[in-house]
Amino acid sequence: MPVNPLNRREFVKKSAVTGAAVAVAGTAAATPAAAADRHGKPQPKPKTWSFSILGTTDLHSHIFDWDYYRDAAYSDAKGNSVGVARVATLIKQQREAKGEGRVLLVDAGDIIQGTSLGYYFARVDPITSGARHPMATAMNHMRYDAAALGNHEFNYGIDVLRKFEHQCHFPLLGANALDAKTLRPAFAPYTVKRIRVPGAPDIKVGILGLTNPGIAIWDRDNVSGKMVFPGLVEQAKKYVPRLRALGCDVVFLTDHSGLDGSSSYGDELPYVENASNLVAEQVPGIDAILVGHTHVEIPSYTVKNEKTGADVLLSEPYCWGYRLSVFDFELELVRGQWKVTGKTAQTLNPNTVDEDPEIKKLLEADHELVVKYVNTTVGTCTADLSAAESCWKDVPIMDFIHEVQMAAVKAGLSASDAALPLISVAAPFSRTADIPAGNVTIKDIAGLYIYDNTLYGKKLTGAQLKDYLEYAAKYYLRVPAGTKVDTATLTNANSFWDYMYDTAAGVSYDIDIAQAEGSRIKNLTYNGAAVADDQVFVVAVNNYRANGGSGYPHIASADIAYSSTNEIRQLMIDYVTSKGSLNPADFAAVNWKLTQNGTPVF
Repeated sequence: MPVNPLNRREFVKKSAVTGAAVAVAGTAAATPAAAADRHGKPQPKPKTWSFSILGTTDLHSHIFDWDYYRDAAYSDAKGNSVGVARVATLIKQQREAKGEGRVLLVDAGDIIQGTSLGYYFARVDPITSGARHPMATAMNHMRYDAAALGNHEFNYGIDVLRKFEHQCHFPLLGANALDAKTLRPAFAPYTVKRIRVPGAPDIKVGILGLTNPGIAIWDRDNVSGKMVFPGLVEQAKKYVPRLRALGCDVVFLTDHSGLDGSSSYGDELPYVENASNLVAEQVPGIDAILVGHTHVEIPSYTVKNEKTGADVLLSEPYCWGYRLSVFDFELELVRGQWKVTGKTAQTLNPNTVDEDPEIKKLLEADHELVVKYVNTTVGTCTADLSAAESCWKDVPIMDFIHEVQMAAVKAGLSASDAALPLISVAAPFSRTADIPAGNVTIKDIAGLYIYDNTLYGKKLTGAQLKDYLEYAAKYYLRVPAGTKVDTATLTNANSFWDYMYDTAAGVSYDIDIAQAEGSRIKNLTYNGAAVADDQVFVVAVNNYRANGGSGYPHIASADIAYSSTNEIRQLMIDYVTSKGSLNPADFAAVNWKLTQNGTPVF
């Protein structure tokens, strides 16, 4: 599950002061004007050196510039390209310009999940059964020096993650991913790299990796009782001094955590989700941080450490291989020890370069396997089903998700729970999803349900259900009665993103967007009767939400009536396969609508 994109405008505005790439000296260079001491004797010229750290993040199994959901080359309105194959070309250019020994390459996590390619090598031809993960092959070829663990690394279970780790020729770092029993690191907390300098000591670069505490919520089923995830600040305070004690001249962090201090899960955890700014402020001794998790571009951002006054440099290179962060460091040798004298950061766009031909040669066969898989026909559909209006209307394509969820939960309930009313909640993950009339393929369904969520049935009372729906309704901007509703600005109020917004099926209700937040749900009924506060429902819901994702009230602590390890996407594929045909007439009629003071908006 992605995380909220946070306050894009604020950070993009602040990052507009990005400096140009630092000029790189070819050899150890003298400082201007060699000085003489007070007795007139010439003094040795101090040596300087420069090097770079390149950074990617949130690659989400994008290797080639390809959209598996559309079965076509990737394209978007901003002209972005995706995939490490293009980024690899930029990295080659950086190494050629600056020298092989002057460049390190680091990632900030979320590597193995996110495209049909990632799913294929986790579930269809899994790496746990002998396959090699294409992302390991690509990143080994690119010679990564380290990568932080992302929260999505845990989506397929620890066994898959460990196999991927074994296939990588670089460490997966997670200083705050601890064994639940011993509280010792379950992964390497850091690595130390050396930059060779002719005629001078090596520059020692300590790279500390930190992951997201939200894993404890989002992947509770995979990590509960096995691993715990304390806060980034807490673990950085432990390991940054250790790296300095090891003689590191530069301390660089790779954080799978944004930088505005927010948390999508409210107070569900005592640790901040997006804490990179807090780490920079509160932990002395850090030179720079590669930021991930929030899928935004922040070319250069500076935070002043509150204890030392030193500037900490941060950069986030968007996601999916859209950008490459470049950190340039200048150092001077002072009394036998290297000191950082300058640092800049910027992001580079790979959309103007070609894909690396060696990666194409290594992985084209894997790519073609996935293309063949996603184009497998599983049934037919009687009408075109579009998600374009799914964020403000009850549309049949969303009813398809609800139908599958309720059918699966119903089949797995105990006799007593089967007597309770059954409903479903689900989010409109993709506004561009479309299931065409005629043949339905795996890619059509995968493009609608893009996450690897599993399914729960949880019990909520009528009062709790109303609270849940009121929480969802803060997704809409308040639009007074008589004011025209503009769908371009109606949604995503309160930084509440599409994947966070749940609609419900099985009950009927209105969302009155003319009302204040907390007072928007009207006419909540089940089978034509008003829902009673003490009425108990079984709610079909994905594991991300069931475990507390996005901070919905009541659901995380609710009693469990059903759970499954099967991905909802696969349940949808199986549903179409078993029926042979998808017919929107089989789904429930309109369940919810937007109103203004009781008047329907659409």
